[in-house]
Amino acid sequence: MKRGIVIVDHGSKRDESNAMLERVAKLFGEKYSTKYDIVEPAHMELAEPSISTAYKRCVERGADQIVICPFFLSRGKHWKEDIPALADEAAKNFPGTKYFVALPLGVDGLILDLLEKRLSGINDNSFSEPLLK
Repeated sequence: MKRGIVIVDHGSKRDESNAMLERVAKLFGEKYSTKYDIVEPAHMELAEPSISTAYKRCVERGADQIVICPFFLSRGKHWKEDIPALADEAAKNFPGTKYFVALPLGVDGLILDLLEKRLSGINDNSFSEPLLK
């Protein structure tokens, strides 16, 4: 079974916001290329690629199992209802595939570390977007 990963955010009318998720998906794919060879970005609404488009791209790249990974903090309506419905609709076009929706980012020590990293920049008046290392 070959697995595809779809990292999905809400989607935005702002191109810069949508481009950020595409960068995250690209960097994630590069960093974990030995574990996940198919990684695609998707936006739940307002922008392409949609979940349906990303699902299709995964299948075209050989995936028969798709994991939808929400780039969300909590288990809200989008995680519980919207994303599964959109994934289910996409899966209907590919009957030989299965999909799963992963947990959102949630409360995690790494999130706390990231918050501290952002706050520590306040001390030196550095409010610009940091580069990923």
